[in-house]
Amino acid sequence: MRSHGPSLAEQPMGDEIPAEMNNTNPWKTMRSRIPYENAWLRVREDTVIRPDGAPGIYGVVEIRPSIGVVALNGKNEIVLVGQWRYASEKYTWEIPRGGSARGETNMLAVAQRELSEETGIHAAIWRPIGEFDVCNGVTTDIQHMFLATGLRLAEAHQDPVEQIATKWVPFQKALDMVMTGEITEVCSVAAILKVGFLFQAR
Repeated sequence: MRSHGPSLAEQPMGDEIPAEMNNTNPWKTMRSRIPYENAWLRVREDTVIRPDGAPGIYGVVEIRPSIGVVALNGKNEIVLVGQWRYASEKYTWEIPRGGSARGETNMLAVAQRELSEETGIHAAIWRPIGEFDVCNGVTTDIQHMFLATGLRLAEAHQDPVEQIATKWVPFQKALDMVMTGEITEVCSVAAILKVGFLFQAR
């Protein structure tokens, strides 16, 4: 293929980023208040001194840690769950996901429960594949991701409010759904791509 200009590596990128950045917290929290709270989240408003020394406020949505599971069967297929998402007002296909209960700290146990409840799937082998910050400028939500293999199917116990559908797709098809924008939920995108890289590294 003919080149039409300098490669990305050859293009000027402006000032270089220092090798070591100051990783100390430049914000100072003066006080906090909770203007809203429900069973799933709470909104915190902090009165702060900003890094430039000026006073300000900062809003944070506090959400308990949650999980996502890439469940891979012996046919190299993964299970996706489909449901209507109220906040985004659209129907989405995602990996099985769910939140922890108040006080829960064992994210593997949360992942095992959520996978079973949503899909009826139990897995013999669990591998943590990373923790992802979700919109970390606004929320405390951390997604703990797992790869589950050695699957067996039992009865699902779905929350009737969620009305979840499930389907098995070849893993390559899931990658294609990510790349074409059919899967847009950020943690599903990240987890599927990460498992894809893990396969390539074998």
